[in-house]
Amino acid sequence: MKKPTPAEAVLERGLAQFSEQRLDAALASFDRAMELAIEIGDSPTWDRAFCNRCAVATELGIAERDDTTRNELRQIVLRSARAETSFLAAYVLARIYEVEKNYERALFYARIARERCGRLRRRDWIASSRNQIGNLLLAESSFEDACAEYEGALRLMPADPSLARAQILDNLGYCRIVQGRHQEGFRLLFQSVRGVRRFGSERYLARPLLSLCYAHLDVGRLRDALRHGRAALELAMRFGDHDSVKNAHYLLGEIYNQMGDENNARGYFLRLQQRYYPEAPNVPELLMAVDVRTLINLKA
Repeated sequence: MKKPTPAEAVLERGLAQFSEQRLDAALASFDRAMELAIEIGDSPTWDRAFCNRCAVATELGIAERDDTTRNELRQIVLRSARAETSFLAAYVLARIYEVEKNYERALFYARIARERCGRLRRRDWIASSRNQIGNLLLAESSFEDACAEYEGALRLMPADPSLARAQILDNLGYCRIVQGRHQEGFRLLFQSVRGVRRFGSERYLARPLLSLCYAHLDVGRLRDALRHGRAALELAMRFGDHDSVKNAHYLLGEIYNQMGDENNARGYFLRLQQRYYPEAPNVPELLMAVDVRTLINLKA
């Protein structure tokens, strides 16, 4: 077996750190792998390290979502002779556009990623790609189509618990709640929370907790909704998950409004307005007068 170059060895170390959710360490490893690859003129290893660096940076919320980064990823999609690297570049591009809420472009690259990984016959990658496409369909409120993608992703994954499986269960569970299939939705969401906790991945716990908050609110269990919403907000603020912070403020304001606690309801809606809608001072009054659930999509 050929001995890996120093660049390849550091890249493999970064991949192991990434899989263990040691994101800061993985980011440093990918940076170093890129440096070493440049020194020896190893373009394929540089491409792999760059794609993985972009993936980690996006998860950490520090991605450089500029034209230079996007253009480099596009070039890798086109030039890489390795389907693995081309898949990863397209997948990361889709994720970047998803974060920017450019869902049309994100879906374009997500489908390219799905086509690339289909050639590799990697069930785990196909599952990840189908989950990504489901997320983008869900963000545009195409719930039935999104559910089909999530169910397909789950069929491809091992039945053993994993963080990736827990995230898909959250997505599918939320869909079921929105569709009014509450018993199935709660079952999936509880499985998701247990799965995330089992792997000690607090960074990813806010979203299934927020889905459970929405679910309890939807069936009128306000105390349970409040408990899950507060926990989700604390975690989202700790890890800088701004979308979840915003959605938690919407839901907690609605919960208190339904409880008849006007002061707390206005407090959450006011903080929401000050943080996200500073040019719209009438937001708290508007939200006090409507059912917030009709205004938000937790996965958009």
